[in-house]
Amino acid sequence: MFGSILGDIAGSRFEFSRPKGFNWRTEALFAPNCRYTDDTVMSIATKYAILTECSYESAYRSFGRRYPHAGYGSMFQEWLTSGTRRPYQSCGNGSAMRAGVIGEYFDTLEQVEQEAAKSARCTHNHPEGIIGAKAAAAGVFLARSGFSKKEIRRTIEKRYGYFLMIPLAARRPFSRIRLTCQETMPLAFTCFLESTDFESCIRNVFSCLCDTDTVGCIAGAVAEAYYHETGFDNDALLKQYLIKPLAVGQADTFLYDWATAKKISTKERGVPIDC
Repeated sequence: MFGSILGDIAGSRFEFSRPKGFNWRTEALFAPNCRYTDDTVMSIATKYAILTECSYESAYRSFGRRYPHAGYGSMFQEWLTSGTRRPYQSCGNGSAMRAGVIGEYFDTLEQVEQEAAKSARCTHNHPEGIIGAKAAAAGVFLARSGFSKKEIRRTIEKRYGYFLMIPLAARRPFSRIRLTCQETMPLAFTCFLESTDFESCIRNVFSCLCDTDTVGCIAGAVAEAYYHETGFDNDALLKQYLIKPLAVGQADTFLYDWATAKKISTKERGVPIDC
């Protein structure tokens, strides 16, 4: 899931503005003003739910309340703070951004789709929100399972209805910040399909005016699974951006700990919620 997190962090500073003279081909991927966003928090929450067998809903509420200023969408923020347990019919890309990690933990595409749908339904129960989550998780599953880019493209188009034949060169002049799954997913997959490694995938994201942290999170997850690496020192970057100081001699390592966690028992880790 490091590709999800690093894609989010790299894209965090270009979501709403770009510096003068911005060059997506040469701009540094990571800088001091990068940060993790809700994409990272919710992706780690998904992993937490899988490892602890906690419900996705409980995990999302626990992590969201622990990190309330990560940049959540307005409907998710209301769901988080209002106490209501009802989903809100969203087709926003929030369901897809947090689902990539699911593709790493299950053995068949059908299992991956079932879990991704489950992860989406607690909030994004619009059909397109569920499809987006399935596609994000499936992309990672197919990539890590050795499928070729041609096979990944064909499967994503056939199973989820996303048209992936429009090249980035044709998308760039008309790119806009769009937040639905049906608009985000084709761009994210195209950024991956036209890449040669993880870095070039994220640079493809930079090349378009878009929801860069979320597109980077989704595309980065598939790229890491496909190329089997990011080309960066993952652990050093995770420590740099996920571990935050609390007081003198103290630091919040919770996100880092769960981002790097292996399969462990809830007793060992000290689960902060009642699943």
